[in-house]
Amino acid sequence: MLSWWLPESVSTYGPDIDRLFYAIYYVTNAVFFAVQGTLIAFLFLYRHRDDRRATYTHGNTTLEIVWTIAPLIIVLGIAAYSFVELQKNFQPITGEQMTVVVSGHQFGWEYDYDNGVVVHQEGSLTSDVTPFVVPVNTLVKLQFRGTDVIHSWWVPAISGKTDAVPGYDNFSWLKIDKAGQWRGECAELCGAGHASMQIIVQAMDQSEYDAWMAKQKSAASPSASPSPSK
Repeated sequence: MLSWWLPESVSTYGPDIDRLFYAIYYVTNAVFFAVQGTLIAFLFLYRHRDDRRATYTHGNTTLEIVWTIAPLIIVLGIAAYSFVELQKNFQPITGEQMTVVVSGHQFGWEYDYDNGVVVHQEGSLTSDVTPFVVPVNTLVKLQFRGTDVIHSWWVPAISGKTDAVPGYDNFSWLKIDKAGQWRGECAELCGAGHASMQIIVQAMDQSEYDAWMAKQKSAASPSASPSPSK
């Protein structure tokens, strides 16, 4: 399984991002160990011994071409792979089934479902915060805003980091394929209460989500008080 190290991805594009991470990780580690292994080998093979003078070699054209071209090929390969994944998974979406406006403030989040329901997710270091609830297998467009300073919404198992910037709307999306809860946090140092800006995303089956939403609507629109009798 790809997620032996990273959190298990539950979003549509999560496995692709995991594969990109592991590809870069293994390639860069291979380069690191090759360079360090060569350095250590040279330290032993060409160290000064007795009274023999060191022999210097200059102008190995073949070697210079190899250590110039090889890193270029590796970097271009990583760049091309990353670009393809970004084009595939982070293009503006269409056909969203619902849109939620996510507003970051010092120090918490608000989720506006655009139907009168707003979830206030105030930060806390002592207890779980109020979950942001979405239905499973639903394409949800997220519209990010910052109300004071820059915040960054990050739930590792669901999506990459997306900044909430004052005066500028950012967009992302999620589509979670199973019910459950996943945790994240603000990934931008935003003030003294930054550590309290925890995130909980809860995905529910459609029937449970509908019941939850009906309850939220009821709480947001209490029955009008009866008029006083004359």
